[in-house]
Amino acid sequence: MLQLRDAAEGGEGDGGGDGGSPAAAVLVPGEAGPLLPPRQTLRPVSVRTATRGGRLREYFVFRPGTIEQAVSEIRAVVLPAEDGEVQSVWLLAEIDHWNNEKERLVLITDWSLLICKYNFISLQCQHVTRIALSAVDTISVGQFEFPSKSLNKREGVGIRIQWDKQSRASFINRWNPWSTSIPYVTFTEHPMADADEKVASLCLLENFKTQLIQAVKKAHKESPLPGRANGVLVLERPLLIETYLGLMSFINNEAKLGYSMTRGKIGF
Repeated sequence: MLQLRDAAEGGEGDGGGDGGSPAAAVLVPGEAGPLLPPRQTLRPVSVRTATRGGRLREYFVFRPGTIEQAVSEIRAVVLPAEDGEVQSVWLLAEIDHWNNEKERLVLITDWSLLICKYNFISLQCQHVTRIALSAVDTISVGQFEFPSKSLNKREGVGIRIQWDKQSRASFINRWNPWSTSIPYVTFTEHPMADADEKVASLCLLENFKTQLIQAVKKAHKESPLPGRANGVLVLERPLLIETYLGLMSFINNEAKLGYSMTRGKIGF
């Protein structure tokens, strides 16, 4: 290797004896030092994406014992004189008329369809919508459909339940995102339906459709509404959601605000 040496160390022959000449530094061969390790090759760090099992823990409903406790408590809202006995309980996602997605517990009883807004964090039933099965006149199953100019669409299959012979909400209700006067309800499968074998049976949309149709036909036969034609129409057709800009539903669905989840160090 090369070492840096002061020229004064070389004596007079190096010109160090001239009083007016400043000392100069020169490079001279030196002893070989330790060999430096060869340059290492840096490999890219692999980033692991969250698995469905890891994402499953973010949903409070899938935590051990939560769904069992919720189902046990939700049965308390059933009125035997009005609803009859509980036939089945389902964990589904409701899609409202503005394409907002919300986690719901749904009960099929002898004479009613109960849609429960349940807080899986505080383990409390916050709201229940009761629909008489004998009032249900149309059940539609199909792909979601949006206006051609809609900016926020969704894919997948859903089921829509209509009642009171109204196929469409009024203009005012359609354009009111908080309206509760919509004459139908739309469901699709929970986003984590196939991630937990223990709860998967509660999330199957096809099984829900089969049991719902059977319950509605039975209710029409045993407790028909006076002055109305009995029977339910089952259709396979696209399910129209009339949203165009859809900014509110985009934020809601991307952040999963309709689900009880952990969000950083908090959960809501």
